[in-house]
Order: sequence, then structure tokens, then C-alpha cells
Amino acid sequence: MVAVGWGAMRVLISGSTGLVGTAVLGALEREGHAVSRLLRPESDRRTPPLPHARPAAANVRWNPVAGEFDAAAAEGADAVVHLAGASIAGARWNDARKRILRSSRVEATRHLVGALGKLARPPRVFVSASAIGYYGDRGDEELTEQSAPGDDFIAMLARDWEAEAARAEQFAARTAMLRWGLILSSRGGALQRMLMPFRLGMGGRLGSGKQWMSWLTLAEAVGLIRYALENAQVRGPVNGVAPNPVRNAEFTATLGRALHRPTIFPVPGVALRLALGEMAQVLLLSSQRVVPKKLQALGYRFLHAELGPAFSAVLGRSA
Repeated sequence: MVAVGWGAMRVLISGSTGLVGTAVLGALEREGHAVSRLLRPESDRRTPPLPHARPAAANVRWNPVAGEFDAAAAEGADAVVHLAGASIAGARWNDARKRILRSSRVEATRHLVGALGKLARPPRVFVSASAIGYYGDRGDEELTEQSAPGDDFIAMLARDWEAEAARAEQFAARTAMLRWGLILSSRGGALQRMLMPFRLGMGGRLGSGKQWMSWLTLAEAVGLIRYALENAQVRGPVNGVAPNPVRNAEFTATLGRALHRPTIFPVPGVALRLALGEMAQVLLLSSQRVVPKKLQALGYRFLHAELGPAFSAVLGRSA
């Protein structure tokens, strides 16, 4: 890791109560950084104080819908980690849900970047979440940061989301957009929802099982955010995935072995589409063979590069 030599930083985090945000917040606090959460007023009232918060780490009130931002509380931040966004898989997609997904990413990022740019001393680093959904359904094509975007809903959402984040470069912030793959954690996200049927011996491939899945562990996601904060060479879009994507059939079989359970109950693609609609095709049946070319070129050392050991690390004794 190539650090910029700042020592302790003051970092603003949006989406701090989510799976990744909670883990990042804890990691930065343990390292002695002053972490301030960007919170809407209603969240501010019900979110408990950080257990080890430093004096400079007060919450910053932020309400992109109402156009509110507590600039005075945000002054002096060195960096921003922007993870906010409504859950992609939280509800079946209809026009109203799509508007929420777009507003919570594209419009919220536009408001946040605009507000940061008006500070007397804007932050020097802006790290934003994105997603490999940017690439759309691409079959067996190997996808790098130079690959063109797809044309489905999620691809266009990620494209516009990144465009708003990139505007932070206008106030000279080094800006990185981390395109997350499937984040593996037993504490939340897609894997947590898979565990019960797999433990009951009811797991199986999705659709044909030939679609590529690009993944990383939650610990890796935290490590990549820390790396992006500290490494002056990390900028622009960055594929936040392990270097070894797998087909869905291999993912299923590997998870079954980790849990010592059979995986003999495939789920037909037509059943997924009937149950979940467009979301099933985009999130479960599309194929994205993504490789982390930028990270590899920088010499980043992955915590978990192979899926089997990654499952062992994530599941631990829970397997």
C-alpha cells in the first residue's frame, strides 16, 4: 500500500449504517481516524453516538431531498466515503422503485458533491461506491475498467451515478468510483439470504448456471476503501472485485462444499423472472466476468483471491 502520509484523517461517511458502511466506519475508528457520519435529521436522532468517536467526529446533517447540508459541521474533512443508496434488491422494481433507486444515488450524489464544493476547504479525496452493473449482461467477455457500459436500467444508473461523483474533481478532489461486485458476508447482503436454503440442502444453480459472477468479501471491500483513501494513484473507476470470477454453477458448488451440503435444486430462470421480474434478469441471471485490472497494475494484494478460501473466511464457524 502506498500511503499519502497524512496520518490521522477526518473522514465523512454516507451510508454508514449499511453493511459496508458499518464495517468501514469501525475500521477507520480503530485506526484512529475521526469519522463523521452524514445523516438525515431523522437518522441523526435515532443513531447512537460512535463508541470511540474523537472530538472532531460529530455527525453532519445531510438531507439531499430537502437540499440541506450542514456545511459548518463538514468543514475540515480530509476525505469523503460515499456509500449511500437505497437497496437495489430491497423491493421488486417498478417505476416508483426505480425513481427511488435513481434519486438515492444520482440525485443524492449531485447534491453532496455540490455542497462539498462550496466548503471553504473541500475534501481532498472523494471515494464513491458504484457497481459492476455498469457493464450490463456481457456473456463471456472479460470486462476491465476500460470496457463500455451496458444499456439496461442498472448500467445506466451506474453510469449516471459515476458521472455525478466525478464532478468532485472540479474542486480538485482525487476521485475514485469503486465498482463493487457481489459482496460476500454472513452478516448481510445476498449471501446472508442464500445461507438458509443452502444449509437446508435446497441450494442450486440459478438458471443455466453459466453466467459469470464477480465477487469480493466484505473484508476486501473495507480494505479497498482504505486503499483508495490512502493511495494517491487510485482514481477514476476501479473494479472492486477479486481477480478470479466464477460461473454461477461453480459459485453454487463451492458454497455447498463450504457448508457441507448438496446443491441439487436448480432454480429455473423462468421461475426467477416470474417471481422478481426485471430484477431477476439483471441481478441474478446476467453475466459479468469482471477483472480488477487497475488494482492488479498497482500491485494491490488481495486478502481473498479464490472463492473457496473466501467462503471459509466469511463463514468461519457458522459453516
